[in-house]
Formats: sequence, C-alpha cells, structure tokens
Amino acid sequence: MSNAKTIEKYSKWTKSPIGGVWKSGSSNKECVVRNPYNNEVLVTFPYANKADINEAYETAERAQRSWGETSAYERIKVLEKVASIIEEKREEIVELLVEESGSSKLKANVEIDCSIADVKEAAKYPLQMEGSIRESLIPGKENRVYRDPVGVVGAITPWNWPFYLTIRVVAPAIATGNSIVLKPDSQTPISGGLMIAKIFEEAGLPEGVLNVIVADLEEIGDYFVEHPIPQVISFTGSTKAGQHVGSIATKHLKKPALELGGNNAFIVLDDADVDEAVSAAAFGKYMHSGQICIAINRIIIDRKLYPSFVEKFKEATKAIKVGDPSEDDTIIGPLINQKQVERAIQLVEQTLKEGATLIHEGKVEGNLIYPYILGDVKNDMAAAQNEVFAPIAIIIPVDSEEEAVEVANGTPFGLSGAVFSGSIERGINVARKIKTGMIHVNDQTINVEPNVPFGGEKYSGLGRYCGEWAIDEFTTVKWISVQKQPRSYPFS
Repeated sequence: MSNAKTIEKYSKWTKSPIGGVWKSGSSNKECVVRNPYNNEVLVTFPYANKADINEAYETAERAQRSWGETSAYERIKVLEKVASIIEEKREEIVELLVEESGSSKLKANVEIDCSIADVKEAAKYPLQMEGSIRESLIPGKENRVYRDPVGVVGAITPWNWPFYLTIRVVAPAIATGNSIVLKPDSQTPISGGLMIAKIFEEAGLPEGVLNVIVADLEEIGDYFVEHPIPQVISFTGSTKAGQHVGSIATKHLKKPALELGGNNAFIVLDDADVDEAVSAAAFGKYMHSGQICIAINRIIIDRKLYPSFVEKFKEATKAIKVGDPSEDDTIIGPLINQKQVERAIQLVEQTLKEGATLIHEGKVEGNLIYPYILGDVKNDMAAAQNEVFAPIAIIIPVDSEEEAVEVANGTPFGLSGAVFSGSIERGINVARKIKTGMIHVNDQTINVEPNVPFGGEKYSGLGRYCGEWAIDEFTTVKWISVQKQPRSYPFS
C-alpha cells in the first residue's frame, strides 16, 4: 500500500502575498478548502497569524507611499491589463468558482462579467480624483482642496460571490492610489483572494500594494481591524458580523464601509403581468441557490393575483435543475456548508409551525437543498424576518398597495428590492416609498452595474460601492490655503 500523500487539485495555491513575497502563513493551524458539492479537499495550507497581519500592513504602508505618487496613467494601465487578464482566464476562474464556491457555470460567468465591468469602471477613477480652487474671505488668499488616497485599506470579503465582491473593493482602492490588505473568507481563499492577487501581479502592480491574509478568526480575533495602520475597513458579509466590525473600526476612528445582509422584498401589485413577475421571481430567488445578499427574500403579492402567481411560480420552480454545479444546465447547486443547510431548514420548519402553507416541498441531499415554496406567510414569521440565503421562496399575500409598502418596510434591513406593476409611474411611486438603498421596477432584485451606487440602508450597511461613489469611500480631501500676499492681523 502506498503512503504517498494525495496531490490536491489546487496545491499550487498554498502561499499568499505577504510583505511583498508569496510565502506560507505562520500559524500552526491549517486552512482546509473543500468543494461544497462533493466535500473533496481542494487544498490545505497554513493560516496566517497576527505577525503576518502586522507584516502585511507595514509592507502595504511602505508600498502605498510610492504607489500613491504613481501617475494616473500608470494606474490606469495596470487596471486595464487586469480586465484583460480576467477575460483571458475566464475558463480557469469559472472552474475555480464552481469547485470552490459551488457556483453554477451561469453564475460564475455573470460574476466574471461583473468583475470585468467594475475593473474597467475603476480604470476611470485616477482621472476623476479632481481637486478645486475656492475663493477666500481673506484678501490675497487662495483655498485649494485636494483629493488624496486614504492610505491603506483593510478589506474583509465573503464566500458567496468571492471573486466579484473582492474585485469590487480591490479595484477602486488601488485605482485611487491606496494599498490594500485583503482577508478573504477561508472557505473561498483562492477565488476570493489569491487568484486576484496573482492577476494584479501579472498586470504589473508593484510588490506590497496588495497583500492577502488567510486567517482563522479564532486565532486573530479583532486584530485585523484594530491594527493602527489601515484607515478604511471595508467589510462585506452578515449584518451581525458587520455590526461588530463597524463598532471596532469606529472605536479606533477608522472609516467603515459596510455592505451587509438583506431581506429584499419583491412586490407584485394588482396590475402586474403575472407571467413576467413569475419569470423575474424565479431568477431573483434561485440564482446561486439564493445565496446572494440582494436575492429575493420575500415575495409580497396582491391577493387578487396570489392563486395565479403561486401556480405558475410552482411550475417554474419544478423546471429548475438542482445538482452538480459543474454541469452546464444546473441552476441550483450546493449551499456552502452543512451549517447553512441546517439553518435554512430550521427556518422552514419554524415558519410552517407558525402557520405558513407548504406549497412545494423540497428535500436535502448533502449540501443541496431542492427548493421549497412557503405560502400564506406573514411578515412576523421566521423566514420573513431573517435572510434565508437558500432556495426557499416565501410568499406573503397582501390586500392593497399600502399594505405591500408596509410589509416591505417591516424589517430592519434595506438593501435591495423590486416592484412589478402594469404602470411604470405607479411602480416608481411605490419604489420611492420603500426604505432601501436599491430597488428595481419591473425587474428582480439581483442587479449590479459598475456606474451606479451599490449599498444599503438601515441594518444593510454604510456607504456605497461602484461608480463615483467608490471614489468617496477610498479617498479623503485636504484643504491647503495659500496666503499670496502679506496678511494684516488684528494684533502682533
């Protein structure tokens, strides 16, 4: 019998860029990355520890001094090359996302398209960091306002859209002259960090500008956020974790940029086209198995349309393929881990106990959840008050437009939303009443574009990503006044 160690498929990804070189983490603990569909071990490597974090931040601070003074055109050149490399590596990245995050091929390609678009948008930022000259009340004085990089950004990114949600932070931070220390989720460290760092390196980004820390939270605690060097902490993830990160950041007078959980409402008014609404709802609910912060969480429908919508939505749900995400026509693949599966099923069971109707019963196979549909849900039931993050649709009937608005707003979250109506102006009017950062008329809730603000209200976050709003998140302004002639003072 051979005692040879099994060669892991992604064994080339055992080192991280820390301190300007690719090296192993210094922790005695190991990160084990598994395929969520079949539990295959993809790669095993040592975690980074607090000493690595310190080295990464100190290196990033040194590297930023020169990177921040690099010409706008040099930064643009790097970003344009990054976009080109991502496209060249599309098939490799798709395979990685399928195997590391359980993405379907459809979702993986969408993620890559969004990433390329964001990088191309970020390539515009170096020429948009405009200053200004302002008049002064003081004779002979000139006021200048400069827009500068913040310095070093600490970024914590999630597992569900690991490539895109990391690119969304890294690209604008680097474009605006900052360096960055990135901590991807340890379930998706390659697609959420190491692959991205390698792409930026190939594009010509200087050593030390982008560092990656794959660490065990139990070992490092809050050190990544508490470290004195980063001035902005970007976090994408759950509201509970984001509240903790935000509180630690502000305690240390760092600026938090938080994109957190959602409880997104999909409103179907009584004049809506049911067929169009069903098609949109199926996409917005089941894309990436519902594991998207902007996925539909609550379908709120006028009672007049409820029977027709339920029947057609049930048929659309039955037609969706569940299974191996490596197969081209699979839409619903695995949840990221068993803990997430158990949490989702508990929400189903609790909501049924509270009086909901089981319209379509799914099942569980490993980390796969075949879709459930729960009807006659009320807004105070478990699945309506929590972000489900699974292929579980909940449908809430209402008796009026006013009730639909009240139900939609009856949550502490406010990330995304959608309104279907036969009248565009009526849809816009309702959309304006929903307290959310983003909402879409006659579309579903999953929308991302590089040139518009992405972010939430209430418990769904602070700040905005994408477009010119990203420049605000990763830069600061400085006032320099220039006294061009001797000033007359009231004394001295």
